[in-house]
This record gives sequence, structure tokens and C-alpha cells, in this order.
Amino acid sequence: MQTQPPQSPPKNDPSPKFWDKIADRYAKQPVADEASYQKKLQVTQGYFRPDMELLEIGCGTGSTAIIHAPHIKHIRATDISAKMLDIAQGKADAQGITNISFEQYTVEQLPLPDQPLDMVLGLSILHLLEDKEAAIRKIHNLLKPGGLFVSSTTCIADAMPIFKFIAPIGKALGFFPTVKVFGVSELEQSIRDGGFEIDYQWQPAKDKAVFIVAKKP
Repeated sequence: MQTQPPQSPPKNDPSPKFWDKIADRYAKQPVADEASYQKKLQVTQGYFRPDMELLEIGCGTGSTAIIHAPHIKHIRATDISAKMLDIAQGKADAQGITNISFEQYTVEQLPLPDQPLDMVLGLSILHLLEDKEAAIRKIHNLLKPGGLFVSSTTCIADAMPIFKFIAPIGKALGFFPTVKVFGVSELEQSIRDGGFEIDYQWQPAKDKAVFIVAKKP
């Protein structure tokens, strides 16, 4: 399958250029915490059914989508970086995987599907968005009743609160993309305020990302 034509990112958003610039290096990096990553994959796959339609936002170079693809019907994998998507498509092609559609979209630009989705993955993405609450509401609208939102989010305020002063400087200098600083309790509240019930939650350590499976009632 081919990557869909790019959609224009929001004006004045430098993040696509940042991720395009580091895409090759990002693709070569090993998983930082392999044991935690494997547990998250296992928990997620425990919710799968073979007929599932899944959306992944912020798919990066496609590693997680490629691992999940054999277990479900189809994955629509999106990212803001064209370079990341090119790498992801190449990896899927090399492995003969044909049930992933790679598309370049921001969360705001995602059109509603013809049929509501079974699951949305948002892994390492909510803290990189300008408005996580709006994104969570959008994801809620994309899902069918009983649909699942699976997220893994770095809650920097709990581990490194001073980063809220560093992040804007780093972004202005081009060292960081957009990075928002909030804690686990704020994330939990944002998910509940977005219309979800938390079905599963796990955080391997205070300085590690919190993994949440939330259900749309």
C-alpha cells in the first residue's frame, strides 16, 4: 500500500520538520525499555479480535503497527512526518505486510471514518500535542461504543517538573518538538473528561511512561 498524499500541518508548527530531520536516526535506535514495551504489546493484543479495524496516531517508523498487523484486520497508521512514514512503508513492504495503510495526518486533520473504529493507539504522543484534551475528544468520536483507546504517555511533571521551563526554550532553538508537561493524575482526568473509563493502567516506574487502556462506554 502507498502512503497517502501529505496534509498540511498547522501553521507555525515546526514539529513535522523536527521529526523528518531525525527520522533516520530514530529508526535505528533500540527500544529504551524492551521488557516494558513487550508487556504493553502483550496487554494490547489481549484486547484484539481478528476483525478489528485499528487506527494508530503518531505511528513513527511503524514498528508497533507492523507487530500488531498479523493479529487484526487492518491498521490505519498515521503520523505528521513524511520521512517517518516512508521508513515505515519500506519496513512493511520488506516484510510483506499489506494490511497497514500509512497516511500523513495531524490528529486535528483526521477525518471521521465511514464506520466507527474498534481501537485507537496513541503511543508516546499525547505529551507531544498542543491540546491533548481536544485529541482525546477526537479519538472518542472515532470509536464505536465499547471501543478502546490505548495510550502510553510520558508524564514529565511527576519525574522532572523543571522541564516545563526547559521545553519552550528547547523548542525555540529546534532541539525539541512540542513537549507538554503534566502528571499522571492530570492525564487520568483528561481521559475521563474525554468520555472514557479506564480499564487498565500500568506504570513500571515513576520516571517511565504510563500505559492506559481506556474504554468508550
